Amino acid sequence: MSAGLPPNAKTLVGIGDDAAVLATPDGRVVATTDFLLEGRHFRRDWSSAADVGHKAAARSLADCAAMGAEPSALLVALAAPPDLPVSWAQELAEGLAAECARAGASVIGGDTARADSVLLAVTGLGDLGGRKPVLRSGARPGDVVAVAGPLGPAAAGLALLMAGLSSEPLVREHLRPAPPYDAGPEAAVLGATALIDVSDGLLADLGHVADASGVQIRLASDRLRPERELLAAARKISERTGSPSRPAPTPTPADALAQEWVLTGGEDHSLVATFPAGTRLPPRWRVLGEVGPGEGVVVDGQPRTASPGWDHFASE
Repeated sequence: MSAGLPPNAKTLVGIGDDAAVLATPDGRVVATTDFLLEGRHFRRDWSSAADVGHKAAARSLADCAAMGAEPSALLVALAAPPDLPVSWAQELAEGLAAECARAGASVIGGDTARADSVLLAVTGLGDLGGRKPVLRSGARPGDVVAVAGPLGPAAAGLALLMAGLSSEPLVREHLRPAPPYDAGPEAAVLGATALIDVSDGLLADLGHVADASGVQIRLASDRLRPERELLAAARKISERTGSPSRPAPTPTPADALAQEWVLTGGEDHSLVATFPAGTRLPPRWRVLGEVGPGEGVVVDGQPRTASPGWDHFASE
């Protein structure tokens, strides 16, 4: 696998020794770790090995970016059954390398072991470039809430796969999310007060910010309207499952499904930040609402009573 994982300029000693050596000009290292489990986070009958590599890298690289850091490197531990084809592992390495290249990072080492199914444990490392890390706990009343990247396509892609619509374009958004890694350092430079990536769902992740900061996140539904691609996917799923339609302008079940993907879908790994009021944001940052005193997350002033987002310990 190492042949498909080239080093970059930040790698002083790469794969081949007991440990790697990474250049860290800042003197501080942002570190994160994540699992990708077969049957829980991906299925080999749905995902190619390259898809799995892209997704495994994206999860940890996005966490680095969500601290305001530039992703630097990954350490990847792979456990797999003995009958796993060598070609699958090689393709996995290609996917890891390609996603790292998008972020300006590289795979610098890892480990392998035997297991009954495929398991990846990925450690991501990042460089703050002399900036302070942007935490979840810095949001303040008066800040605006903005997102860089899409909301809902990854959840829509999963729903399409589950409905047997694997040829739909949005399926790729689930198999290979493409986080805007450079938006993390950009947010830090712009003065972001809090930052997080959307991995568990917008409501869940902003709930983490609200809890850590001791504030209320106030979202506006007119800024959370699903894109046309999401609405089209939701209609196809509704038709496949036999959900009845309703005449406009009454919202249809498809409209509600697409809205739910936006609010609770997760796994897009877009970046959501809070900024001081008056901050001039680049066009890719879309304002979704504001921060106020209080607690939790509200949409149009109404709290969400359901528990949104991904529950890692839920029984299925």
